[in-house]
Amino acid sequence: MSLAGFQRTYLKGLAHPLKPVVFVGKEGVKDSVLAAVEEALLIHELIKVRFLDFKEQRKDLAKALATDSQSELVGMIGHLAILYRAHPEPEHRRIQLPKKKPKKSE
Repeated sequence: MSLAGFQRTYLKGLAHPLKPVVFVGKEGVKDSVLAAVEEALLIHELIKVRFLDFKEQRKDLAKALATDSQSELVGMIGHLAILYRAHPEPEHRRIQLPKKKPKKSE
Protein backbone atom coordinates (compact mmCIF):
# COMPACT_ATOMS: atom_id res chain seq x y z
CA MET A 1 0.00 0.00 0.00
CA SER A 2 1.33 3.39 -0.94
CA LEU A 3 -0.31 6.58 0.24
CA ALA A 4 -0.79 9.66 -1.90
CA GLY A 5 0.24 13.03 -0.52
CA PHE A 6 -3.34 14.15 0.17
CA GLN A 7 -4.00 10.89 2.03
CA ARG A 8 -0.93 11.47 4.20
CA THR A 9 -2.16 14.98 4.93
CA TYR A 10 -5.58 13.61 5.85
CA LEU A 11 -4.03 11.03 8.21
CA LYS A 12 -1.75 13.64 9.81
CA GLY A 13 -4.84 15.69 10.56
CA LEU A 14 -6.50 12.70 12.20
CA ALA A 15 -3.35 11.92 14.18
CA HIS A 16 -2.93 15.44 15.54
CA PRO A 17 -4.99 14.96 18.75
CA LEU A 18 -3.70 11.41 19.38
CA LYS A 19 -1.33 10.56 22.20
CA PRO A 20 1.59 8.17 21.60
CA VAL A 21 0.61 4.58 22.37
CA VAL A 22 4.03 2.95 21.90
CA PHE A 23 7.35 4.19 23.28
CA VAL A 24 10.75 3.12 22.00
CA GLY A 25 13.34 3.40 24.77
CA LYS A 26 17.07 2.91 24.94
CA GLU A 27 16.75 -0.78 24.06
CA GLY A 28 15.56 0.16 20.58
CA VAL A 29 13.10 -1.73 18.42
CA LYS A 30 12.81 -5.13 20.09
CA ASP A 31 10.25 -7.89 19.55
CA SER A 32 8.18 -6.51 22.42
CA VAL A 33 7.99 -3.08 20.77
CA LEU A 34 7.04 -4.64 17.44
CA ALA A 35 4.33 -6.71 19.17
CA ALA A 36 2.96 -3.56 20.83
CA VAL A 37 2.91 -1.75 17.47
CA GLU A 38 1.13 -4.70 15.82
CA GLU A 39 -1.52 -4.79 18.54
CA ALA A 40 -2.03 -1.01 18.52
CA LEU A 41 -2.38 -0.91 14.71
CA LEU A 42 -4.93 -3.71 14.81
CA ILE A 43 -6.99 -1.80 17.35
CA HIS A 44 -6.53 1.81 16.22
CA GLU A 45 -5.21 1.68 12.62
CA LEU A 46 -3.47 5.05 13.15
CA ILE A 47 -0.94 5.40 15.96
CA LYS A 48 1.86 7.58 17.22
CA VAL A 49 5.17 6.09 18.34
CA ARG A 50 7.53 8.15 20.51
CA PHE A 51 11.30 7.65 20.33
CA LEU A 52 12.80 8.53 23.71
CA ASP A 53 16.57 8.20 23.37
CA PHE A 54 17.32 8.36 19.68
CA LYS A 55 18.27 11.55 17.90
CA GLU A 56 19.97 10.67 14.64
CA GLN A 57 18.51 7.18 14.14
CA ARG A 58 14.84 7.89 14.76
CA LYS A 59 13.96 8.27 11.06
CA ASP A 60 15.69 5.02 10.18
CA LEU A 61 14.09 3.27 13.15
CA ALA A 62 10.65 4.58 12.16
CA LYS A 63 11.10 3.30 8.60
CA ALA A 64 12.25 -0.09 9.89
CA LEU A 65 9.33 -0.24 12.31
CA ALA A 66 6.88 0.56 9.49
CA THR A 67 8.45 -2.10 7.27
CA ASP A 68 8.46 -4.75 10.02
CA SER A 69 4.83 -4.03 10.96
CA GLN A 70 3.73 -3.81 7.30
CA SER A 71 2.37 -0.33 7.88
CA GLU A 72 2.88 3.06 6.26
CA LEU A 73 5.04 5.73 7.82
CA VAL A 74 2.71 8.71 7.47
CA GLY A 75 5.19 11.20 8.84
CA MET A 76 7.63 12.24 11.53
CA ILE A 77 7.11 15.15 13.88
CA GLY A 78 10.11 15.61 16.13
CA HIS A 79 10.44 12.44 18.17
CA LEU A 80 7.05 11.10 17.04
CA ALA A 81 6.36 8.74 14.16
CA ILE A 82 2.84 8.35 12.77
CA LEU A 83 2.04 4.88 11.47
CA TYR A 84 -1.05 3.71 9.58
CA ARG A 85 -2.28 0.28 8.59
CA ALA A 86 -5.85 -0.42 7.53
CA HIS A 87 -7.63 -3.17 9.45
CA PRO A 88 -7.41 -6.47 7.55
CA GLU A 89 -11.20 -6.87 7.62
CA PRO A 90 -12.90 -4.08 5.62
CA GLU A 91 -16.04 -4.08 7.79
CA HIS A 92 -13.94 -3.28 10.90
CA ARG A 93 -12.06 -0.33 9.42
CA ARG A 94 -12.43 2.88 11.37
CA ILE A 95 -10.65 5.16 8.92
CA GLN A 96 -11.87 5.67 5.37
CA LEU A 97 -9.14 7.22 3.28
CA PRO A 98 -10.22 9.77 0.70
CA LYS A 99 -10.01 8.39 -2.85
CA LYS A 100 -9.57 11.74 -4.60
CA LYS A 101 -7.76 14.89 -3.72
CA PRO A 102 -10.29 17.37 -2.31
CA LYS A 103 -10.93 20.36 -4.53
CA LYS A 104 -9.89 23.73 -3.22
CA SER A 105 -12.80 26.02 -2.50
CA GLU A 106 -12.56 29.42 -4.07
